[in-house]
Amino acid sequence: MAENFVGVTHTGRIRDNNEDTFLAEKLSNGWIVACVIDGVGGYEGGEVAAEIARETIRKQLQTVAADPVQTLREGLLQANQAIYQEKINNKGNSQMACVLTIALVDVESNQFYYAHVGDTRLYLLRDQSLVKLTKDHSFVGFLEDSGRLSEKEAMAHPKRNEINKALGFDPQIDVKSDYIETGSSPFLPGDMLLLCSDGLSDLVDNRAMSSILLSGAPLADKAKALIDAANNAGGKDNITVVIVSNNKKPVRLRATKPVLTKKNERKEPVPVVTPAEKTPEVPVPSKARKRNEIVLFLVVLCFLLAAAVLWLLFRNNAQEKKPVFVAAYSPNDAEKKVADSLGLAQHSLVLTESGFGKSIAVGDTLYVRQDTLLIDGRGVVFRADSAFAGPAFFVTANNKFLSLQNMVFQNFPVALVLQGKGVQLRNVQFLNCKVPVQRQLLLPADSALSGTLRDTFLVTPNSLPK
Repeated sequence: MAENFVGVTHTGRIRDNNEDTFLAEKLSNGWIVACVIDGVGGYEGGEVAAEIARETIRKQLQTVAADPVQTLREGLLQANQAIYQEKINNKGNSQMACVLTIALVDVESNQFYYAHVGDTRLYLLRDQSLVKLTKDHSFVGFLEDSGRLSEKEAMAHPKRNEINKALGFDPQIDVKSDYIETGSSPFLPGDMLLLCSDGLSDLVDNRAMSSILLSGAPLADKAKALIDAANNAGGKDNITVVIVSNNKKPVRLRATKPVLTKKNERKEPVPVVTPAEKTPEVPVPSKARKRNEIVLFLVVLCFLLAAAVLWLLFRNNAQEKKPVFVAAYSPNDAEKKVADSLGLAQHSLVLTESGFGKSIAVGDTLYVRQDTLLIDGRGVVFRADSAFAGPAFFVTANNKFLSLQNMVFQNFPVALVLQGKGVQLRNVQFLNCKVPVQRQLLLPADSALSGTLRDTFLVTPNSLPK
Protein backbone atom coordinates (compact mmCIF):
# COMPACT_ATOMS: atom_id res chain seq x y z
CA MET A 1 0.00 0.00 0.00
CA ALA A 2 1.37 3.43 -0.98
CA GLU A 3 1.90 6.20 1.57
CA ASN A 4 -1.51 7.58 2.43
CA PHE A 5 -0.81 10.45 4.83
CA VAL A 6 0.99 13.80 4.76
CA GLY A 7 1.50 16.77 7.10
CA VAL A 8 2.58 20.34 6.31
CA THR A 9 2.92 23.51 8.38
CA HIS A 10 3.62 27.10 7.29
CA THR A 11 4.28 30.33 9.20
CA GLY A 12 1.84 32.34 7.06
CA ARG A 13 2.33 35.84 5.69
CA ILE A 14 1.94 37.96 8.84
CA ARG A 15 3.65 36.22 11.78
CA ASP A 16 7.38 35.90 12.32
CA ASN A 17 7.32 32.56 14.17
CA ASN A 18 5.34 29.34 13.82
CA GLU A 19 3.52 28.22 16.99
CA ASP A 20 1.92 25.29 15.13
CA THR A 21 3.28 21.75 14.95
CA PHE A 22 1.93 18.36 13.87
CA LEU A 23 2.29 14.59 13.92
CA ALA A 24 1.84 12.48 10.76
CA GLU A 25 3.48 9.09 11.08
CA LYS A 26 2.84 5.35 11.15
CA LEU A 27 3.31 3.57 14.48
CA SER A 28 5.02 0.21 14.85
CA ASN A 29 1.64 -1.52 15.22
CA GLY A 30 0.44 -0.18 11.87
CA TRP A 31 -1.78 2.60 13.22
CA ILE A 32 -1.45 6.05 11.65
CA VAL A 33 -1.34 8.98 14.07
CA ALA A 34 -2.43 12.37 12.71
CA CYS A 35 -2.33 15.40 14.97
CA VAL A 36 -2.45 19.19 14.54
CA ILE A 37 -1.33 21.35 17.49
CA ASP A 38 -1.67 25.13 17.68
CA GLY A 39 0.14 27.12 20.38
CA VAL A 40 -2.42 29.63 21.65
CA GLY A 41 -1.80 32.89 19.81
CA GLY A 42 -1.01 36.03 21.73
CA TYR A 43 0.35 34.20 24.79
CA GLU A 44 3.95 33.61 25.78
CA GLY A 45 5.40 30.24 25.04
CA GLY A 46 2.85 28.98 22.52
CA GLU A 47 5.62 27.16 20.68
CA VAL A 48 6.82 25.59 23.93
CA ALA A 49 3.35 24.38 24.88
CA ALA A 50 2.78 22.89 21.40
CA GLU A 51 6.09 21.02 21.48
CA ILE A 52 5.46 19.69 25.02
CA ALA A 53 2.08 18.37 23.88
CA ARG A 54 3.57 16.81 20.75
CA GLU A 55 6.31 14.89 22.54
CA THR A 56 4.10 13.84 25.47
CA ILE A 57 1.42 12.45 23.17
CA ARG A 58 3.94 10.74 20.90
CA LYS A 59 5.39 8.92 23.92
CA GLN A 60 1.91 7.92 25.14
CA LEU A 61 0.99 6.43 21.76
CA GLN A 62 3.87 3.97 21.71
CA THR A 63 1.37 1.53 23.22
CA VAL A 64 -2.28 1.68 22.14
CA ALA A 65 -4.63 0.11 24.70
CA ALA A 66 -7.66 -2.00 23.89
CA ASP A 67 -9.69 1.22 24.01
CA PRO A 68 -7.98 3.67 21.58
CA VAL A 69 -10.18 6.57 22.71
CA GLN A 70 -8.97 6.12 26.29
CA THR A 71 -5.37 6.06 25.04
CA LEU A 72 -5.93 9.40 23.28
CA ARG A 73 -7.66 10.92 26.31
CA GLU A 74 -4.84 9.84 28.61
CA GLY A 75 -2.30 11.37 26.23
CA LEU A 76 -4.08 14.74 26.33
CA LEU A 77 -4.38 14.63 30.13
CA GLN A 78 -0.64 13.96 30.46
CA ALA A 79 0.14 16.76 28.00
CA ASN A 80 -2.04 19.15 30.00
CA GLN A 81 -0.21 18.31 33.23
CA ALA A 82 3.19 18.65 31.54
CA ILE A 83 2.31 22.09 30.19
CA TYR A 84 0.93 23.23 33.53
CA GLN A 85 4.05 22.00 35.36
CA GLU A 86 6.25 23.94 32.93
CA LYS A 87 4.22 27.08 33.64
CA ILE A 88 4.99 26.66 37.34
CA ASN A 89 8.69 25.96 36.81
CA ASN A 90 9.23 28.68 34.21
CA LYS A 91 7.47 31.92 35.10
CA GLY A 92 8.41 33.35 31.71
CA ASN A 93 5.91 30.98 30.12
CA SER A 94 3.15 31.44 32.68
CA GLN A 95 0.52 32.17 30.02
CA MET A 96 1.29 29.38 27.55
CA ALA A 97 -1.29 26.85 26.33
CA CYS A 98 -2.23 25.00 23.16
CA VAL A 99 -5.19 23.52 21.32
CA LEU A 100 -5.08 20.30 19.32
CA THR A 101 -6.95 17.65 17.36
CA ILE A 102 -5.63 14.10 17.06
CA ALA A 103 -6.79 10.98 15.22
CA LEU A 104 -5.66 7.35 15.44
CA VAL A 105 -6.40 5.63 12.14
CA ASP A 106 -6.60 1.88 11.54
CA VAL A 107 -6.82 1.59 7.76
CA GLU A 108 -6.83 -2.20 7.75
CA SER A 109 -9.91 -2.30 9.99
CA ASN A 110 -11.53 0.74 8.32
CA GLN A 111 -11.85 2.66 11.61
CA PHE A 112 -10.53 5.85 13.23
CA TYR A 113 -10.70 7.41 16.71
CA TYR A 114 -10.18 11.04 17.69
CA ALA A 115 -9.77 13.48 20.59
CA HIS A 116 -10.03 17.27 20.46
CA VAL A 117 -9.65 20.42 22.58
CA GLY A 118 -9.96 23.97 21.26
CA ASP A 119 -10.54 25.30 17.73
CA THR A 120 -8.35 23.11 15.57
CA ARG A 121 -10.56 20.89 13.42
CA LEU A 122 -11.19 17.40 12.07
CA TYR A 123 -13.06 16.89 8.78
CA LEU A 124 -14.21 13.66 7.08
CA LEU A 125 -14.50 13.57 3.29
CA ARG A 126 -16.88 10.86 2.08
CA ASP A 127 -18.94 10.53 -1.10
CA GLN A 128 -17.97 14.00 -2.38
CA SER A 129 -19.05 15.63 0.90
CA LEU A 130 -16.79 17.28 3.54
CA VAL A 131 -18.21 17.11 7.09
CA LYS A 132 -16.76 18.81 10.20
CA LEU A 133 -16.67 16.25 13.03
CA THR A 134 -15.30 18.35 15.90
CA LYS A 135 -16.82 21.39 17.58
CA ASP A 136 -14.96 24.67 18.07
CA HIS A 137 -14.63 25.26 21.82
CA SER A 138 -15.40 28.95 21.66
CA PHE A 139 -18.45 31.19 21.89
CA VAL A 140 -18.40 31.94 18.16
CA GLY A 141 -17.95 28.24 17.43
CA PHE A 142 -21.01 27.49 19.56
CA LEU A 143 -23.05 30.04 17.60
CA GLU A 144 -21.92 28.52 14.30
CA ASP A 145 -22.51 24.90 15.34
CA SER A 146 -25.98 25.76 16.65
CA GLY A 147 -26.92 27.47 13.38
CA ARG A 148 -27.08 31.01 14.77
CA LEU A 149 -24.18 32.12 12.58
CA SER A 150 -23.41 31.03 9.01
CA GLU A 151 -19.94 29.78 8.13
CA LYS A 152 -19.20 33.09 6.40
CA GLU A 153 -20.41 35.15 9.38
CA ALA A 154 -18.40 33.04 11.83
CA MET A 155 -15.22 33.37 9.74
CA ALA A 156 -15.54 37.17 9.83
CA HIS A 157 -16.54 37.49 13.51
CA PRO A 158 -14.16 39.74 15.51
CA LYS A 159 -14.06 37.26 18.44
CA ARG A 160 -13.50 34.20 16.26
CA ASN A 161 -10.23 33.23 17.97
CA GLU A 162 -11.29 33.62 21.60
CA ILE A 163 -11.39 30.06 22.94
CA ASN A 164 -12.69 28.67 26.24
CA LYS A 165 -10.83 25.34 26.25
CA ALA A 166 -7.15 24.55 25.81
CA LEU A 167 -4.41 22.36 27.27
CA GLY A 168 -2.67 24.38 29.99
CA PHE A 169 -5.70 26.44 31.06
CA ASP A 170 -6.83 24.19 33.90
CA PRO A 171 -4.83 21.57 35.85
CA GLN A 172 -7.95 19.58 36.77
CA ILE A 173 -9.53 18.74 33.42
CA ASP A 174 -9.43 15.06 34.37
CA VAL A 175 -12.48 15.56 36.60
CA LYS A 176 -14.50 17.13 33.78
CA SER A 177 -15.65 14.34 31.49
CA ASP A 178 -16.72 16.71 28.70
CA TYR A 179 -13.58 18.88 28.59
CA ILE A 180 -11.92 16.61 26.00
CA GLU A 181 -14.14 15.85 23.00
CA THR A 182 -13.72 12.27 21.76
CA GLY A 183 -15.32 9.98 19.21
CA SER A 184 -14.87 7.26 16.60
CA SER A 185 -16.16 6.49 13.13
CA PRO A 186 -15.81 4.02 10.27
CA PHE A 187 -13.06 4.97 7.81
CA LEU A 188 -14.19 3.41 4.56
CA PRO A 189 -12.17 2.83 1.37
CA GLY A 190 -12.12 6.13 -0.50
CA ASP A 191 -12.59 8.23 2.68
CA MET A 192 -10.20 11.04 3.60
CA LEU A 193 -9.47 12.86 6.89
CA LEU A 194 -8.36 16.49 7.10
CA LEU A 195 -6.97 17.92 10.35
CA CYS A 196 -6.12 21.62 10.35
CA SER A 197 -5.39 24.65 12.51
CA ASP A 198 -7.58 27.74 12.45
CA GLY A 199 -5.06 29.38 10.14
CA LEU A 200 -6.78 27.37 7.39
CA SER A 201 -10.41 27.20 8.57
CA ASP A 202 -10.60 30.94 9.36
CA LEU A 203 -9.71 31.86 5.77
CA VAL A 204 -10.76 28.95 3.51
CA ASP A 205 -14.38 27.80 3.53
CA ASN A 206 -15.76 24.27 3.32
CA ARG A 207 -16.49 24.49 -0.39
CA ALA A 208 -12.95 25.54 -1.33
CA MET A 209 -11.40 22.84 0.88
CA SER A 210 -13.67 20.20 -0.67
CA SER A 211 -12.66 21.24 -4.18
CA ILE A 212 -8.96 20.82 -3.36
CA LEU A 213 -9.41 17.47 -1.59
CA LEU A 214 -11.56 16.07 -4.43
CA SER A 215 -8.94 16.87 -7.06
CA GLY A 216 -6.95 14.01 -8.52
CA ALA A 217 -3.63 15.41 -7.24
CA PRO A 218 -1.33 13.47 -4.87
CA LEU A 219 -1.83 14.07 -1.14
CA ALA A 220 1.31 16.23 -0.88
CA ASP A 221 0.02 18.52 -3.64
CA LYS A 222 -3.40 18.74 -1.97
CA ALA A 223 -1.77 19.77 1.32
CA LYS A 224 0.30 22.43 -0.46
CA ALA A 225 -2.78 23.72 -2.28
CA LEU A 226 -4.62 24.15 1.04
CA ILE A 227 -1.66 26.09 2.48
CA ASP A 228 -1.50 28.26 -0.64
CA ALA A 229 -5.25 28.95 -0.46
CA ALA A 230 -4.92 30.24 3.12
CA ASN A 231 -1.91 32.39 2.23
CA ASN A 232 -3.69 33.79 -0.82
CA ALA A 233 -6.60 34.74 1.45
CA GLY A 234 -4.26 36.76 3.68
CA GLY A 235 -2.19 34.22 5.64
CA LYS A 236 -3.01 35.97 8.92
CA ASP A 237 -2.00 33.02 11.11
CA ASN A 238 0.19 29.93 11.10
CA ILE A 239 -1.30 27.24 8.85
CA THR A 240 -1.06 23.48 9.45
CA VAL A 241 -2.78 20.60 7.67
CA VAL A 242 -2.57 16.80 7.99
CA ILE A 243 -4.34 14.55 5.47
CA VAL A 244 -4.96 10.81 5.82
CA SER A 245 -6.51 8.74 3.03
CA ASN A 246 -7.99 5.25 3.02
CA ASN A 247 -6.60 4.39 -0.39
CA LYS A 248 -7.97 0.87 -0.50
CA LYS A 249 -10.21 0.34 -3.51
CA PRO A 250 -13.92 0.41 -2.63
CA VAL A 251 -15.61 -2.97 -3.05
CA ARG A 252 -18.28 -2.75 -5.72
CA LEU A 253 -20.84 -5.53 -5.97
CA ARG A 254 -21.79 -6.50 -9.52
CA ALA A 255 -25.46 -7.10 -10.15
CA THR A 256 -26.20 -10.38 -11.96
CA LYS A 257 -29.37 -11.32 -13.83
CA PRO A 258 -31.38 -14.27 -12.53
CA VAL A 259 -31.26 -17.42 -14.64
CA LEU A 260 -34.63 -18.03 -16.26
CA THR A 261 -35.84 -21.52 -17.11
CA LYS A 262 -38.71 -22.18 -19.50
CA LYS A 263 -41.69 -23.91 -18.02
CA ASN A 264 -41.49 -26.96 -20.26
CA GLU A 265 -37.78 -27.38 -19.44
CA ARG A 266 -38.54 -27.89 -15.74
CA LYS A 267 -40.49 -31.12 -16.27
CA GLU A 268 -38.75 -34.32 -15.27
CA PRO A 269 -38.52 -36.98 -18.01
CA VAL A 270 -41.32 -39.54 -17.74
CA PRO A 271 -40.06 -43.15 -17.95
CA VAL A 272 -41.80 -45.55 -20.30
CA VAL A 273 -43.11 -48.68 -18.59
CA THR A 274 -45.03 -51.68 -19.74
CA PRO A 275 -48.52 -52.43 -18.38
CA ALA A 276 -47.09 -55.13 -16.10
CA GLU A 277 -44.70 -52.67 -14.50
CA LYS A 278 -47.29 -50.04 -13.75
CA THR A 279 -47.83 -49.24 -10.08
CA PRO A 280 -50.94 -47.74 -8.56
CA GLU A 281 -51.14 -44.01 -9.30
CA VAL A 282 -50.56 -41.65 -6.37
CA PRO A 283 -53.10 -38.84 -6.36
CA VAL A 284 -51.57 -35.39 -6.86
CA PRO A 285 -52.71 -32.80 -4.26
CA SER A 286 -54.92 -30.13 -5.69
CA LYS A 287 -54.18 -26.39 -5.35
CA ALA A 288 -56.86 -26.08 -2.66
CA ARG A 289 -55.28 -28.84 -0.62
CA LYS A 290 -51.84 -27.24 -0.84
CA ARG A 291 -53.30 -23.93 0.28
CA ASN A 292 -54.90 -25.57 3.32
CA GLU A 293 -51.61 -27.20 4.29
CA ILE A 294 -49.83 -23.80 4.16
CA VAL A 295 -52.51 -22.17 6.32
CA LEU A 296 -52.25 -24.96 8.89
CA PHE A 297 -48.48 -24.59 9.01
CA LEU A 298 -48.74 -20.82 9.61
CA VAL A 299 -51.29 -21.31 12.40
CA VAL A 300 -49.03 -23.78 14.19
CA LEU A 301 -46.02 -21.44 13.76
CA CYS A 302 -47.93 -18.48 15.25
CA PHE A 303 -49.01 -20.60 18.19
CA LEU A 304 -45.42 -21.61 18.91
CA LEU A 305 -44.18 -18.00 18.67
CA ALA A 306 -46.89 -16.79 21.05
CA ALA A 307 -46.00 -19.52 23.53
CA ALA A 308 -42.33 -18.51 23.35
CA VAL A 309 -43.15 -14.82 24.01
CA LEU A 310 -45.35 -15.71 27.02
CA TRP A 311 -42.57 -17.87 28.45
CA LEU A 312 -40.00 -15.05 28.11
CA LEU A 313 -42.33 -12.57 29.80
CA PHE A 314 -42.95 -14.99 32.66
CA ARG A 315 -39.22 -15.58 33.14
CA ASN A 316 -38.39 -11.84 33.15
CA ASN A 317 -41.11 -11.12 35.70
CA ALA A 318 -39.87 -13.94 37.90
CA GLN A 319 -36.36 -12.48 37.94
CA GLU A 320 -37.73 -9.06 39.09
CA LYS A 321 -35.13 -6.99 37.29
CA LYS A 322 -34.95 -3.42 38.49
CA PRO A 323 -34.55 -0.60 35.96
CA VAL A 324 -31.34 1.41 36.05
CA PHE A 325 -31.62 5.15 35.63
CA VAL A 326 -28.59 7.18 34.52
CA ALA A 327 -28.84 10.91 34.96
CA ALA A 328 -26.73 13.27 32.85
CA TYR A 329 -26.22 16.91 33.76
CA SER A 330 -27.12 19.50 31.13
CA PRO A 331 -26.39 23.18 31.87
CA ASN A 332 -29.38 25.52 32.01
CA ASP A 333 -29.60 28.56 29.74
CA ALA A 334 -28.58 31.10 32.40
CA GLU A 335 -25.57 29.05 33.53
CA LYS A 336 -24.41 28.52 29.95
CA LYS A 337 -24.82 32.21 29.20
CA VAL A 338 -22.65 33.12 32.22
CA ALA A 339 -19.99 30.58 31.19
CA ASP A 340 -19.93 31.89 27.61
CA SER A 341 -19.82 35.50 28.81
CA LEU A 342 -16.90 34.70 31.15
CA GLY A 343 -15.01 33.23 28.23
CA LEU A 344 -15.53 36.36 26.12
CA ALA A 345 -15.14 39.05 28.81
CA GLN A 346 -12.13 41.33 28.41
CA HIS A 347 -11.83 43.42 31.58
CA SER A 348 -15.33 43.60 33.08
CA LEU A 349 -18.63 41.71 33.09
CA VAL A 350 -21.98 43.01 34.35
CA LEU A 351 -24.66 40.40 35.09
CA THR A 352 -27.88 42.34 34.54
CA GLU A 353 -31.15 40.83 35.75
CA SER A 354 -32.73 41.25 32.29
CA GLY A 355 -29.90 39.36 30.65
CA PHE A 356 -29.13 36.62 33.18
CA GLY A 357 -32.00 36.54 35.68
CA LYS A 358 -32.01 37.08 39.43
CA SER A 359 -31.01 33.53 40.43
CA ILE A 360 -28.63 31.20 38.58
CA ALA A 361 -28.44 27.47 39.33
CA VAL A 362 -24.84 26.26 38.94
CA GLY A 363 -24.23 22.61 38.08
CA ASP A 364 -20.67 22.93 36.76
CA THR A 365 -17.74 25.07 37.82
CA LEU A 366 -17.38 28.50 36.18
CA TYR A 367 -13.78 29.42 35.26
CA VAL A 368 -12.03 32.78 35.38
CA ARG A 369 -8.86 32.80 33.26
CA GLN A 370 -8.42 36.48 32.39
CA ASP A 371 -5.41 38.44 33.63
CA THR A 372 -7.68 41.13 35.13
CA LEU A 373 -11.45 40.96 35.52
CA LEU A 374 -14.23 42.77 37.40
CA ILE A 375 -17.57 40.98 37.75
CA ASP A 376 -20.55 43.03 38.97
CA GLY A 377 -23.40 40.67 39.88
CA ARG A 378 -26.02 43.37 40.39
CA GLY A 379 -27.44 41.30 43.27
CA VAL A 380 -27.54 37.98 41.41
CA VAL A 381 -27.68 34.77 43.51
CA PHE A 382 -25.50 31.85 42.46
CA ARG A 383 -26.99 28.72 44.04
CA ALA A 384 -25.61 25.19 43.82
CA ASP A 385 -27.58 22.63 41.84
CA SER A 386 -28.86 19.87 44.10
CA ALA A 387 -26.46 17.29 42.59
CA PHE A 388 -23.42 19.58 42.34
CA ALA A 389 -20.54 19.24 44.82
CA GLY A 390 -17.86 21.40 43.18
CA PRO A 391 -16.86 25.07 43.53
CA ALA A 392 -18.94 27.84 41.99
CA PHE A 393 -15.93 29.78 40.62
CA PHE A 394 -12.42 28.50 39.86
CA VAL A 395 -9.88 31.31 39.39
CA THR A 396 -6.84 29.97 37.54
CA ALA A 397 -3.21 30.91 38.06
CA ASN A 398 -3.38 33.19 34.99
CA ASN A 399 -5.43 35.71 36.97
CA LYS A 400 -3.58 38.57 38.66
CA PHE A 401 -6.59 40.55 39.87
CA LEU A 402 -10.27 39.64 40.29
CA SER A 403 -12.97 41.84 41.76
CA LEU A 404 -16.36 40.35 42.66
CA GLN A 405 -19.15 42.79 43.52
CA ASN A 406 -22.81 42.62 44.54
CA MET A 407 -23.51 38.88 44.46
CA VAL A 408 -24.55 35.98 46.70
CA PHE A 409 -23.21 32.39 46.79
CA GLN A 410 -25.58 29.86 48.31
CA ASN A 411 -25.32 26.14 49.26
CA PHE A 412 -21.84 25.47 47.82
CA PRO A 413 -19.33 23.16 49.55
CA VAL A 414 -16.69 25.63 48.28
CA ALA A 415 -17.77 28.93 46.77
CA LEU A 416 -14.46 30.22 45.35
CA VAL A 417 -11.22 28.39 44.53
CA LEU A 418 -8.28 30.73 43.97
CA GLN A 419 -5.02 29.96 42.20
CA GLY A 420 -4.48 33.55 41.11
CA LYS A 421 -2.88 36.43 42.98
CA GLY A 422 -5.98 37.33 44.94
CA VAL A 423 -9.58 38.49 44.87
CA GLN A 424 -11.34 41.66 45.97
CA LEU A 425 -14.82 41.21 47.48
CA ARG A 426 -17.36 44.02 47.62
CA ASN A 427 -20.83 43.33 48.99
CA VAL A 428 -20.48 39.57 48.50
CA GLN A 429 -22.42 37.15 50.72
CA PHE A 430 -21.81 33.43 51.35
CA LEU A 431 -24.97 31.67 52.55
CA ASN A 432 -24.71 28.06 53.72
CA CYS A 433 -21.28 27.67 52.09
CA LYS A 434 -19.01 25.29 54.02
CA VAL A 435 -15.84 26.99 52.67
CA PRO A 436 -16.40 30.49 51.28
CA VAL A 437 -12.90 30.93 49.78
CA GLN A 438 -10.26 28.24 49.28
CA ARG A 439 -6.74 29.26 48.26
CA GLN A 440 -4.56 26.86 46.21
CA LEU A 441 -0.83 27.45 45.97
CA LEU A 442 1.02 26.09 42.93
CA LEU A 443 4.50 24.95 43.93
CA PRO A 444 7.25 23.27 41.89
CA ALA A 445 7.02 19.50 42.05
CA ASP A 446 9.84 17.03 42.77
CA SER A 447 12.11 19.61 44.41
CA ALA A 448 13.04 20.68 47.94
CA LEU A 449 11.35 23.89 49.10
CA SER A 450 12.34 26.43 51.72
CA GLY A 451 10.41 29.49 52.78
CA THR A 452 7.31 30.81 54.52
CA LEU A 453 3.79 30.45 53.18
CA ARG A 454 1.78 33.51 54.06
CA ASP A 455 -1.50 34.95 52.90
CA THR A 456 -3.70 37.79 54.10
CA PHE A 457 -7.39 38.51 53.59
CA LEU A 458 -8.92 41.86 54.50
CA VAL A 459 -12.63 41.56 55.28
CA THR A 460 -14.73 44.54 56.32
CA PRO A 461 -17.61 44.01 58.78
CA ASN A 462 -20.39 44.92 56.34
CA SER A 463 -19.41 42.02 54.07
CA LEU A 464 -19.98 39.34 56.73
CA PRO A 465 -23.33 37.45 56.80
CA LYS A 466 -25.68 38.77 59.47
